[in-house]
Amino acid sequence: MDLIIGGAYQGKRRYAQTHFGIPEESVFTCREDGRIDWSAPCIAGLEEFAFSCVKTGRDPVAIFRSHRENWSRSVLICGDISSGVVPLGAENRAWREASGRLSAYLAGEADTVTRMFCGLAQKLK
Repeated sequence: MDLIIGGAYQGKRRYAQTHFGIPEESVFTCREDGRIDWSAPCIAGLEEFAFSCVKTGRDPVAIFRSHRENWSRSVLICGDISSGVVPLGAENRAWREASGRLSAYLAGEADTVTRMFCGLAQKLK
């Protein structure tokens, strides 16, 4: 599995598409409903999945652990929401923590971890 992380609009999706040859129609983007198409070769917006989990009382790391065989060959994209001011609201703080725990878990499982910043890829692992 390859994990791509970075802030909003830093080129994560474009990098995944060009570097791994993934067409746009093969990228599944997580939404508010919390569902994931585990068969997609690229799953983007994992921070949104984490937010859905917070809102419904689920643990995103436990969900990913239980589906490991489904995403072990995928490219995963997670927006970094850990920088900046700590959110005032409890739900947003929980989201930030859940997203961070999910990213840390996935980074540990990943073959490669790439951080995107200003359109530049930085290999972390």
